Amino acid sequence: MDINKFSRDYFELLTGEYAGINLTRINEFGDFHNKQILDSLAPYEESTVYKSYVDKAQFNVDIGFGGGFPLLPMAYHLPKSKFIGIETRNKKVKVVSEIAQKLGLNNVQCLHSRIENVIIDVPVVCTLKAVGKVYDFLSKINTTEKITVFFYKGPGFLEQEADQLEKAMKEWDIVENKILDVPGTEKRLIIGFQNKKVPHGTTKFTNQLVKLSGII
Repeated sequence: MDINKFSRDYFELLTGEYAGINLTRINEFGDFHNKQILDSLAPYEESTVYKSYVDKAQFNVDIGFGGGFPLLPMAYHLPKSKFIGIETRNKKVKVVSEIAQKLGLNNVQCLHSRIENVIIDVPVVCTLKAVGKVYDFLSKINTTEKITVFFYKGPGFLEQEADQLEKAMKEWDIVENKILDVPGTEKRLIIGFQNKKVPHGTTKFTNQLVKLSGII
């Protein structure tokens, strides 16, 4: 496994063939390697809690993957695990799917949807990297399973979103809360939540929602 070659190939696709799509603002390889590739892998490398959940999950879901982070680096790092990316911008879904194929990643599937339009009906681990507010996202998740949701945030999250954390803790247990130190970047925070209750049946869901089991 050569993470440096993967990083270089990924960078050259983003800044070459797909430069017009603006999937990254970073134009120096060293910064890209640290801030996108190593940063994407840091939770798995440094948090034993996150690693344990990812390793035993049936599927790993990246919500709002943008330019493919941490979706593609994680899929490369764990070729025997299955990854699903959910993204609202169809152009990014199409391009990241193409990049995954060109990088030889056969364990990745990308879905054009909003998370509130999906029913998570299989055991998964969800990851969201630095997008939106915690409780705003947790409240949109529809699930019939016990799931774990990890947010990858800046270290100031606990102070900036104290109200969000208070709301979340009424419905979710915190399973991880760890500061990570990634070379070439600011310190990061990985915080994980697991739902306290699992809905029985799907009567609260409409037929307009997409079952995750139906697309994998």
